[in-house]
Amino acid sequence: MLNAAVELISERGFNGMSVQDVADRVGISKQGVLRYVGSKDNMLAMVYHEYYNAIGSPEEFRVSGLPGSGPGAMLFPAYLRFLVQCNAQRRMLVQLFSMLQVESFNPRHPLHEEFARRPEAIWQYYSGFTWDIPQWVGQWEDMRPLVRRAMEIMDGVQLRWLREPAIDLCEEWAAMEDVLFPLPLWEGYR
Repeated sequence: MLNAAVELISERGFNGMSVQDVADRVGISKQGVLRYVGSKDNMLAMVYHEYYNAIGSPEEFRVSGLPGSGPGAMLFPAYLRFLVQCNAQRRMLVQLFSMLQVESFNPRHPLHEEFARRPEAIWQYYSGFTWDIPQWVGQWEDMRPLVRRAMEIMDGVQLRWLREPAIDLCEEWAAMEDVLFPLPLWEGYR
């Protein structure tokens, strides 16, 4: 049921789909869908929180064994590379996120506040981890503008990736990584 909701929201947006559309897609009644999700807004919250945010976390990166993942402090550029690689494997969910992000400009959208708070929430979340950054940067708090820009650039690169002609998301991010975390300044911290 939630897979059908992901597909429909990715294709039409939250405002362009109905609970009946989900019911039709999975072959059950509208009441059956509502019995499970409660409401269209609850279904959206389940899709967003249980699907989109479930993959690509710093916790997942820490246990990945990939370069920069630990065992002590993690390397932030290496984590972002990991996140992009995860996103490259879940095109439909990136499209869902992008669609919802645009729709949420409307103050009446169920995720309006969630997306409005997203930059601060991301910063607070990432601040709960230990990152190894170059000494010249200073403290983690000094990374705040760079973290914000990195997420904004990632959103933009992903939008371009969703369009035709296709680009390689990981290759495009590698080029952006060179801009955000230039060598030799970030040598040994990427």
